[in-house]
Amino acid sequence: MLKKSGRGFMTSLGLLLPVIVAVLLLQTLFGGSLRAPETEITYTEFKTALRAGQIETATVGIEQISGKLTDGDLYRTVRVDDPDLLKDLEANHVNAAGRVAGNGGILALLGWVLPLVLFGVFGYFALKSMRGAAGNAGGPGGIFSFGKSKARVIHGEQTGISFANVGGAGEAVDELREITEYLKDPARFQRLGGRMTKGVILVGAPGTGKTLLAKATAGEAGAPFFSVSASEFVEMFVGVGASRVRDLFEQAKKAAPSIIFIDELDAIGGRRAGAGAMGAHEEREQTLNQLLAEMDGFESQHGVIVMAATNRPEVLDPALLRPGRFDRQITVDLPDVVGREEILRIHARPVTLGADADLPAVARITPGFSGADLENVVNQAALAAARQGKDAVEMADFDEAIERVVAGSERRTRAMNPWEKQTVAVHEAGHALVASLLPGTDPVHKVTIVPRGRALGYTIQRPIEDRYLLSQSELRARLAVMLGGRAAEALTFEEVSTGASDDLARATDLVRRMITEFGMSSALGPVRLAGDPQAAYLGPQAWALDNRVSQETAGQVDAETRRLVEEALDQASALLRAHRATLDRLAERLCEHETVNGSEVTAMLADASMAGANMAKDGDRAPDGDPWQDASMWHKRTGTAQTDSATPGEALSDNGHEL
Repeated sequence: MLKKSGRGFMTSLGLLLPVIVAVLLLQTLFGGSLRAPETEITYTEFKTALRAGQIETATVGIEQISGKLTDGDLYRTVRVDDPDLLKDLEANHVNAAGRVAGNGGILALLGWVLPLVLFGVFGYFALKSMRGAAGNAGGPGGIFSFGKSKARVIHGEQTGISFANVGGAGEAVDELREITEYLKDPARFQRLGGRMTKGVILVGAPGTGKTLLAKATAGEAGAPFFSVSASEFVEMFVGVGASRVRDLFEQAKKAAPSIIFIDELDAIGGRRAGAGAMGAHEEREQTLNQLLAEMDGFESQHGVIVMAATNRPEVLDPALLRPGRFDRQITVDLPDVVGREEILRIHARPVTLGADADLPAVARITPGFSGADLENVVNQAALAAARQGKDAVEMADFDEAIERVVAGSERRTRAMNPWEKQTVAVHEAGHALVASLLPGTDPVHKVTIVPRGRALGYTIQRPIEDRYLLSQSELRARLAVMLGGRAAEALTFEEVSTGASDDLARATDLVRRMITEFGMSSALGPVRLAGDPQAAYLGPQAWALDNRVSQETAGQVDAETRRLVEEALDQASALLRAHRATLDRLAERLCEHETVNGSEVTAMLADASMAGANMAKDGDRAPDGDPWQDASMWHKRTGTAQTDSATPGEALSDNGHEL
């Protein structure tokens, strides 16, 4: 294509060469004086030079006299009504000539206009050739294409994707299958007078497979797929976005039945400003208005389905969501355990798996992972096996991949001094023990002080099942686990380090959400005090109070936050005091081996419990009192249950970052 366009450009250039030669000859034949500089003099100066014998030639025209001086310079002057002019020219032996009326003007015009015309014609052919090259290459078409759509057109069979390539989205696939059936046989849905959906919005968190579902829909239907990001509509020039929207719909109608897919719809589909707002977003709003008009202007009978994707449906303009435009919203949620296994099997097809590679087990220990996360896990596992020269991907490689995705790569080169190493070990031992001692928590999978990413150490808990709801007691137990590291430091060293900064931040945030969003405060009652849920997308202050909350109530929220955090810290401290010997033993083992498995933590607690039972049987008091009695008395005093359910795959770091 590009070679063909290049040949066209050279052909145009060849046609222009004779024109260039003709212009050059014209300028040569009609005197280079047209281009030579001429000195403008007054008629008095001309007469003085004439009488002094300094005029060599003179060409007398209707309006001006021009010629050459004896020193070779050119001159020009205005002609006046002088009856003695010819006599003076003859008396001074000047070679005089006349000029036909209008000749000078025509020649001057040709001298100036023809090069401009030549440049314009040459530029036209050059830009036309460039535009053709860009168009043949599949591009948007050069500088003449500001108003042209930048959508990438893929024919359905060329996507190479069908619903068989999509896992963990069974309900969404069922809804979209209706779209594909309509594109294949519209009459089936119209025979009873029904109107097919014009627009479908795929809503879900990043990485859940919204774009993949749209491509699979096109692949199943075999229809042309016009894919464009919403941000590509908007340019610095007002009106360009609206023009691109019009062009996109025109192309889709010509190719019907077809699918238009607009990714990240919230980039242009956000709520429009009020009547008194300034026009800072005029281009975006014009683009949105044009999109609304286009969706109103075509019927589903045209065979065009508009699909869009967003992870911020709450910011969309209500006009987009009314019936007749985007009629249907399809939620693409994070996959459950069955869906995760399906996704893992799809991405593991080209991977050589070892005998111990257990994909169902990987699915069980990865709740909260999106489809993109799971794809990355499979890829990282394959890379880890390749780095070690293995012939197949084993379960250990999947474990390493999960940790790499969650926490980052190991940083064994980061050297810690003995005090830092001991502090990190005590901190992580505190997290692990509190999580293990509270019944109902997810089992501790591993505790390590090997740095990963920004963390100096972390504790990983593996969930037993997917959870969608958490009780108040589970949330309070989670708080105790978060603060277990700080409690262990205070108990062991009688002071705390900066390592618990993120633990405190996450605990404070969780408590404020319990108070302001979930109504889990006896002091403030079952009321919502948090602001607009959209605030979660505006920054870290997701729990910002509603602007209608009084200063007095805000003070009560602060006081209740402090109380609940302190109670959780007291709970963690009580459990660790009761198991001080196990805490020291676990911290010492971490300093020695750097990594301790969850089964070893369980075994340490079992040994300590058995030793305490034997001492009690012999009539002696167990060291530091009866740990279970101390813990139960704390719960009786505070009214909380000894249950916990940590976040799936939650890792608590010693340097203040949740992994």
